[in-house]
Amino acid sequence: MQIFNFFIKRTFDLFFGILGLVFFLPLFILIGIAIKFDSDGQIFFKQLRLGKGKRPYNIYKFRSMVANAENMKGGIFNTENDSRVTKVGNFLRVTSLDEVPQFINIIKGDMSFVGPRPPVTYELGDLDKFTSEFNDRFRMKPGITGLAQVSGRNELSWNEKVVYDNQYIELFKKWGILIDIKLILLTLVKVIKNEGSYEIAENIEKDRQRIDKEG
Repeated sequence: MQIFNFFIKRTFDLFFGILGLVFFLPLFILIGIAIKFDSDGQIFFKQLRLGKGKRPYNIYKFRSMVANAENMKGGIFNTENDSRVTKVGNFLRVTSLDEVPQFINIIKGDMSFVGPRPPVTYELGDLDKFTSEFNDRFRMKPGITGLAQVSGRNELSWNEKVVYDNQYIELFKKWGILIDIKLILLTLVKVIKNEGSYEIAENIEKDRQRIDKEG
């Protein structure tokens, strides 16, 4: 049954990944032009993330911050009214259009539409010191969205995200692609309402401490 569920999931990802890439191609061009006019730097943002089995891969996004933002004050964290976010970038983030290039990751097989959200390679500290709960969430490919994203998104701490990620994996075992479709629809509602777009200061501080201690 699990082999069948994963086959259907991959078929779904490939079909809608290719369809979405073709559909959004004209928008790719318009967004690319807007990004170049708005600020200096590349159109696409590439960053190493941890995928299935904690394997590193490059995630693709439209650049929404000034060039080299990750090495400026604030680092990898996404806060409200962040001065590094460009005007076009703010629109892309609010509408989640900055995530569209991840269709390329889906087609390549790095990601799925639904799954645990992939952390930056050093965001969770030393990989060898992960608890069993943190390791378990890497049993499936990461997703553009997931149960954690519709349950609080960036407002959740990583400990809370991991609980939801593991719950999703168990739900997928039971419901297969049906849970993915449900979470995609719930994600669209979240995007329209613009909920959970920014990280909470308390959670940022906890993640900073983890990186400093174990990274």
